[in-house]
Order: sequence, then structure tokens, then C-alpha cells
Amino acid sequence: MHRFGAVIAALTLGVPFAASAAEITRIASSFEDDDPFDLFLDVGFERTQTRAKIVREQLRDGDATNVPEVNELWYKGVDARLNLAVAFGLWKDLEFSFKLPIVFQQNETWNFVSGTTQGNSTITNSCFNADGSPYSDEVCVGRLFQVPQESYRGGLGNVHFGLAYAFFNQEKDNTKPTWIVGIDYEAPTAKQRDPSLDNTDPDGDRGNVGDRVHKYQLYTTFSRKMGVAEPYFKASHTIPVRGPGAYSNCDQSSAPAPGNLGAPYNCYREPWTRQETGIKAPSQTALTFGMELVPFENAAKSQKFTLDLRLLGNYVGRGRYYNELSSALRKLLTSDDYLQVGGQVGVTARAAEAFTIRASGNFLYNTDHLLTSESIGQDLNGDGTVDTAVGSPELNPTFDWRYDLVSRRFRAIQSTTFRFDLGATFSF
Repeated sequence: MHRFGAVIAALTLGVPFAASAAEITRIASSFEDDDPFDLFLDVGFERTQTRAKIVREQLRDGDATNVPEVNELWYKGVDARLNLAVAFGLWKDLEFSFKLPIVFQQNETWNFVSGTTQGNSTITNSCFNADGSPYSDEVCVGRLFQVPQESYRGGLGNVHFGLAYAFFNQEKDNTKPTWIVGIDYEAPTAKQRDPSLDNTDPDGDRGNVGDRVHKYQLYTTFSRKMGVAEPYFKASHTIPVRGPGAYSNCDQSSAPAPGNLGAPYNCYREPWTRQETGIKAPSQTALTFGMELVPFENAAKSQKFTLDLRLLGNYVGRGRYYNELSSALRKLLTSDDYLQVGGQVGVTARAAEAFTIRASGNFLYNTDHLLTSESIGQDLNGDGTVDTAVGSPELNPTFDWRYDLVSRRFRAIQSTTFRFDLGATFSF
């Protein structure tokens, strides 16, 4: 039975690099002369925690060139899930894979940073409506959202299907490296996540976790075993495509005033179709460089212990999706692009040919990026500017003057992600 297999890659909006140690060039192969059928069953627990400081632009003295950022919140998001996966050989060095994640919790919390209180926060002292008009009353407290706050979600995640082929396999031909090309398809099977719903009751119904987006990840991996070391490389690109039932901020257009849409009257009017105001998941491009070290191996007993070291990099493009403030502000928000850089350490122990256990932990630093940067509108009449007058058909209905306008935007800084994975593989 082959000792290598194609990655069942699971890149999600904020949670990439799910492949665990020693799997990056494993391939299930069938109809071989000495191995008629390969099948791998993988069971893994995965916990991902993201923490970020959220700051906000604040205009000083009406000077557009003087827009410092003030500290507002600490954000923490925790995702805990069980990953069930199966991979089997369709033909020689051709693998099909299937994966189902069960999300136990996808919880988020927001708390004030030190020095920020209900009395001085720009969140609890925001005196404007979504359309930019001031509140009619004299006291403005708790206008954007409540702090502290916690949100709870969970349920079945999106199903993954994968197909991978090894053009070269070092186990068969020692003069060549192992080279795999594959595609991972994430189907929008999870129930739609509606950010407008209140999921703050820990004893109530948990919100759903589905973004209703098709995701196609194209990837290639190389590895070359040299003595006790096996360096490897992986490159991948994820293409999102909006699926059926994807959420649109204009789903809130009929909500009672004041709401959180700046121009709800433009919803469903050209060019502000449901598709235009809906989710626009970001594309992602990732690179992985690593090395697997084998300090112990007993080939006669099919026993092996490996140490896996990786450097990780991921580019997340600009898009409108569920970000660190979506559940608090109750809508899809437009985030700027950013980079994730970090590393991973993993260990794998194979006790016998049919059973392997693994554990890994990775750390990612997420570069600073805006969380609320929706465009104000479109120049429809070609005069070179966007007409921002109330009632203008050029206004983007999902733009919110309270936090999408320059000098009021939110930004995530000091953002880090830590993931721990513990799993087992049964080989047949």
C-alpha cells in the first residue's frame, strides 16, 4: 500500500491550511499489480482560534488629512469541528476524496480593549443613521451594537469532493519526485448563515454556518525524499462562485427603519441587483514550503515516526463576506485584501500499516486590513462622480455612512490565528 496521499484541502473564509502532517503527497492508488485497492479513512478534531484588535478611524477637527485610529475592541473567534474524510483510488495514482465537517461551535466574542468604555467608545456613541442623517434625539448610546457581545453558531459544514492524480510517484520511480495535481471542490451544502439574525443567546438556537458559495481549489504538490528528509512544496488557488441561496444584504431592505442599509430603496433596481449586493467571497492563493523528517522507521513492522515543519503563506483577496464584525453589525461587510504568514509543526506516528495518528499546530499572522470598506456607489450617468444625494439611484444600498465612510471605518490589526489538529488515519 502506498505511503503517500493527496491532500484533502479545506480553505475556508479566515481558515486555510487544514492539511495535517505527512499528508501533503499521500495518494490513494488502485489496480496496481501488488495492491489492487487503496482506501484511507481520516477522522480529525480541529480547533481554530482567531484573535484581533479592532480599531476605528476618527476624524479630528474636520481635517480629512488627520484621521487617527482609536482602539475599540478585542475580537475572538473559535471554530471547533470534527472532520470525517475518505479517500480511495479510482485507478493507478488517481484518487477521489470526500470530506464532511461537523462544526461543534463557531463562536465569536467582542469586548472593549483596555481604556475604552461605554462612555468613550465610538461604537456606543454613534449619533448617525445608516443613511448618514443624524439621530433626532439628543442622547446616542448603544447605536451600532452592544458590547460586550457573543455570537453562537454550529451545524454541518460544507461537503468537499476531491480528485488528484500523481504524474510522478517516487515510490514507483526513485529517479523522480512525487508530483500531484488536484482539484478540491467545496459544495455549498451547509444551511445559509443569516447575519441579520440574533444568535447571542447561548441557550437559544445556534446560527447556521453556510456561506452558500461554491469553491474550487486547484493545487499542485511536489516532494522528494532524500534520506531521512523529504522537502516538499504546495501551491494552490481557490476560486469562489456564488451558489444558490447565497445571502444578500438587500434581504434586509424591508426591515423597519432605521435599519443598516444606507439606501434600501435602491435594492433590486439596476444596477443594484440581488447578485450585486450579495456575497462576494474572496479568491485565495496559498504557498506552502516544508520538510518531513523521519527520525525513526521500522519498515519490517510498518512503523514510522515523522516530524513535519512548514512555512505557510496565503493571500486573501478583497470581498464582501462574513468577517470579524459581520455578526455584530448584522450584515455582510466588505474587507480589503490581506496576507497570512506563519508556520506549522506536526508529528505523525504510524503504529502499524493500517493505523496512523497525527497532531499539528500552526500559527498565522494576518496583516492589518479594513473590515468596512464598501464602495459608496456607481457613476451611472458618466459625469465622473457618484451622486450621494438622498434618493440618488447611484448610491450603493449596502453602503452604511456610519462605518463605510472614510474617517469612520473599522480595521483589524494585531490579528493572529492558531489552529490545533489531532487525527487518525485507517488504511485499507
